[in-house]
Amino acid sequence: MSYNLLKGKKGIIFGALDEKSIAWKVAKRAHEEGAEFVLTNAPMAMRMGEIKKLAEECKAEIVPADATSVEELENLFTKSQEILGGKIDFVLHSIGMSPNIRKGKSYGDMNYDWFLKTLDVSALSFHKVMQVAEKQDALNEWASIVALSYIAAQRVFPDYTDMSQAKAVLESIARNYGYRLGKLKKVRVNTISQSPTKTTAGTGVGGFDVFYDYADKMSPLGNASAEACADYTVSLFSDLTKMVTMQNLMHDGGFSSMGISEDIVNMIQK
Repeated sequence: MSYNLLKGKKGIIFGALDEKSIAWKVAKRAHEEGAEFVLTNAPMAMRMGEIKKLAEECKAEIVPADATSVEELENLFTKSQEILGGKIDFVLHSIGMSPNIRKGKSYGDMNYDWFLKTLDVSALSFHKVMQVAEKQDALNEWASIVALSYIAAQRVFPDYTDMSQAKAVLESIARNYGYRLGKLKKVRVNTISQSPTKTTAGTGVGGFDVFYDYADKMSPLGNASAEACADYTVSLFSDLTKMVTMQNLMHDGGFSSMGISEDIVNMIQK
């Protein structure tokens, strides 16, 4: 059901890879709610994914950009404003990648060059996006910027390794840049700490199925789906949440407030 929550709003959505991606779901919901936007991803990721199909469905244009490159981000924001005919009202940062995880490196045997790559792609890129937007004065007043995070930023999930540090940095950047952009232009910056979600990237983490099942049994509402996360993200892009900023918002079916659940107790007793 559409409520026209984003009618007249213009945005940029980073990270849609395929139909499993949360960014893909957000794009579909934003389109349903009346938004116009540009889709973007790194050229290599675009070759692996199906972003052209999404662009056709959402009547959106694609501007490739490596989010770790300030030069490419400058081009992205310039072209997006030309395509959309004005400044930006919302941005989704749905980007994360760890070479250490991809190549099976344990936390005690990390390749530090790869660790730096994880931080650059998964966290520093968020700062670069906002810095470029600020310098270009590309954002409208009361714009909304959202990045996707995970509770491993605060708690230990052993197989999440260096992505845990990346998400902690991501959330810190949201608070600090949220203050800056709030003072400058009333722009909101938040992160959503989402349940384990069966995306292409998520399922690449070692032990993901255990993460997923444990969280589902621990949460009174079960795991939040990618579709539910898209709904929540759209609400943050809308004018209904104009006073929400600098927050890490838990979207996890109640997982983050739990100590133990009956389902977990029953599973252990068996």
